[in-house]
Amino acid sequence: MARHLITSALPYINGIKHLGNMVGSMLPADVYARYMRQRGHDVLYICATDEHGTPAELAAKEAGLPVAEFCAQQHDAQKAVYDGFSLAFDYFGRSSSAQNVEITQTIARELKANGFIEERSIRQVYSNADGRFLPDRYIEGTCPHCGYDKARGDQCENCTRVLDPTDLINPRSAISGSSDLEVRETKHLFLLQSKLAGEVAAWVDEHGKDWPTLASSIARKWLNEGLQDRAITRDLDWGVPVPADTWPDLAAEGKVFYVWFDAPIEYIGATKEWSDLDPANRDWKSWWYDVDPTVRYTEFMAKDNVPFHTVMFPATLLGTRDAWKKVDYVKAFNWLTYYGGKFSTSQKRGVFTDAALELLPADYWRYFLMANAPESDDTSFTWEHFAATVNKDLADTLGNFVNRVLSFSRKRFGDEVPAGKATGEAEARLGEEIARLLAEYEEHMDALQFRKAAAALRALWSAGNSYLEEKAPWLEIKTDQEGAALTLRTAMNLIHLYAVVSEPFIPASARAMRSAFALADDTAPWVGQEEAKALASVPAGTAFTVPPVLFAKITEEDLESYRVRFGGAPEQAGGGAPAGVETEGKPID
Repeated sequence: MARHLITSALPYINGIKHLGNMVGSMLPADVYARYMRQRGHDVLYICATDEHGTPAELAAKEAGLPVAEFCAQQHDAQKAVYDGFSLAFDYFGRSSSAQNVEITQTIARELKANGFIEERSIRQVYSNADGRFLPDRYIEGTCPHCGYDKARGDQCENCTRVLDPTDLINPRSAISGSSDLEVRETKHLFLLQSKLAGEVAAWVDEHGKDWPTLASSIARKWLNEGLQDRAITRDLDWGVPVPADTWPDLAAEGKVFYVWFDAPIEYIGATKEWSDLDPANRDWKSWWYDVDPTVRYTEFMAKDNVPFHTVMFPATLLGTRDAWKKVDYVKAFNWLTYYGGKFSTSQKRGVFTDAALELLPADYWRYFLMANAPESDDTSFTWEHFAATVNKDLADTLGNFVNRVLSFSRKRFGDEVPAGKATGEAEARLGEEIARLLAEYEEHMDALQFRKAAAALRALWSAGNSYLEEKAPWLEIKTDQEGAALTLRTAMNLIHLYAVVSEPFIPASARAMRSAFALADDTAPWVGQEEAKALASVPAGTAFTVPPVLFAKITEEDLESYRVRFGGAPEQAGGGAPAGVETEGKPID
């Protein structure tokens, strides 16, 4: 089996992330990592908090804390939320770690030795009101390309164009808001991307041909516009220091590396953090340095992160002339919007991940987000669509199926799986259908097509409901008790199958379904095609329990309270059945 290295874009340290951040990187990476583990692959899923740069300093200043203390607190707070979402990282590190400092400085030295970093004098914005040079993100203004009036000095988050601070119209200090700015001369290190442009283009041509169009088109757009040499140091108090043994003057001035230089290197740094915890059994270099061909590296990120991961980071690694592992597949996502607009903390619009977990269990959010992942276009979150999806897919199609089958069987046959007669034509047809849908599900998961995979999973759940409606055991039992027992035994095997194959999307609910059956050796990680056809993993006589209701429906009263708390525009919502409409499955008397 292959070895799969998986990373998701590092969440910034400056506060809890919203649902768009979750579905744009960490959650799909987790779903994929879980799936690949279940299929028997050796998986290493690495992530970390991105702790350097302007956002960390500004947020710490606002919180009235030293930046190191702020970052430590926020790392723990974010990790708690990700644990709540059941994100199964193999390791969740910190870009401020000693390992990242060491590897970042090593890579910088290699780039200098190979002629790809040089020291240049530049004219940089200085704030008289703040008494300091302003790094790019400390400067805000109007984007000259799209007119967005809150563009930062390094990038416009609206049109994603990379900027220099001097490009901004009506620039101002992000610290004090002062427009009393002037340009002074100072020295910085530059990564000579222009000298690496040909190599990066060749690398993207070779590896990017299989990437999603979103990722490959952004990379090629950057390359077609021409790679510019880029300053990779900043005037900040917090960051990876420029090494004094290589650049003594700049080190004496307190220069640190630009956050977008060291943040991607933290994927490597975090892997070394993981390895250093158990060096006898873990080898970070086997994943990142001079690796064997069986390692496949997949990155997950939202579209604004694509340029740095597909151009700047590969340029950095290529320029070392060393055997660093580079990405094989970039899974990029569009935006998740809130009623078509941006999530906004200040305007109290949108759902942030900690608040989401206060409302409902993680599996509600995991399933909805992945079933509506913004893969081909932006996706608008609305409470109405969320409720309709939860009520229809989770509560009615899956949860009601599990409850009605187990409750009815216990009521009529006791606490063990009934035997019943031998399987017949209906069970054979069902087995063929389940095997077909499972193959479809696997195909979409292997291709990282999550919306299609969720649709195939939903079709698997629906097949059980169709079988139950066809056989109608609540009627069958009146004339053919053995036939009804067969129907229920088959349905219970479907529940077990659902538990196994749904685990990447809804892990907690999958555990509840699987643990309903007292199977001593129930360790199979996946369901094979023949097993899917046979539907016999749970034999007659197996003791079972009825789990609590897996998914509670979202009521109109719930919806109204959510709109009041988080904002919303019900009149703009579109699609989906109204909340509370039962579209599949009826209780069995």
